[in-house]
Amino acid sequence: MRFVDKRVIITGAAGGIGQTLVDLFAREGAQILATDYQGDKLQALLPSWQAKGYKVVTQAGDLAYKTDCEALVEACVKQFGGVDVLLNNAGIIPRGNILETTDEMWFAAMNVNLNAVFYLCRAAIPYMQQAGAGAIVNTSSVWGTEPGPGHVAYCTSKGALACLTRNLAVDHAPDNIRVNAVCPNEVNTPMIRTGFARRGLDPDEGVAQLNQSVPLGRIAEAEDIADVIAFLASDAAGYVCGAVVPVTGAKPVYG
Repeated sequence: MRFVDKRVIITGAAGGIGQTLVDLFAREGAQILATDYQGDKLQALLPSWQAKGYKVVTQAGDLAYKTDCEALVEACVKQFGGVDVLLNNAGIIPRGNILETTDEMWFAAMNVNLNAVFYLCRAAIPYMQQAGAGAIVNTSSVWGTEPGPGHVAYCTSKGALACLTRNLAVDHAPDNIRVNAVCPNEVNTPMIRTGFARRGLDPDEGVAQLNQSVPLGRIAEAEDIADVIAFLASDAAGYVCGAVVPVTGAKPVYG
């Protein structure tokens, strides 16, 4: 029970990793504000979370807008009295090289993958300072630290997020606020399966092919990433600050 009475914000909570994070943190005693732009999906998930006895409230929000980001933090404070843990898990993956990337794709990636984290952290950190401690875990990507082909907006936004993570860690370690990032490679979630389907590929066959490319024998499951996030947010990682942790099964972006 690592998170008893910890007040936790989880973005992208209706997605594959997000749902897993809600389950993991709630099972370990957290009070959770779960947010996603898919408000209807959040509402559909809420009864199952409540049936398990989880302390979860939901609030839809579009992280592309500063006002929504700030409102999420205020909602957590109003509901639970503060913010102890912020999990910036939401993200989008526009696909294309620079010639294929429209202005809308570029700014959408920056707004959701980077600017939203800036706004959420800026709103949450003062409450963590008041509490005397806090933990922030950002979901970057190994494609941000080692950019792959054909994803210029995604890679740039996630690389900037890794840099933002390190900046915040240096600035707020004296406040006992630890800021870290997890950097997955491919994860077996609806997001990656939808990407296969959009390209006319069978999602199961696509995942099977990706599995063969990983030295550990499979791409990550949502639980693999959530476990690392939970460790970084927990007291067991009390001296881990400013880390950008690859979780890849030893698969390089190239090679």
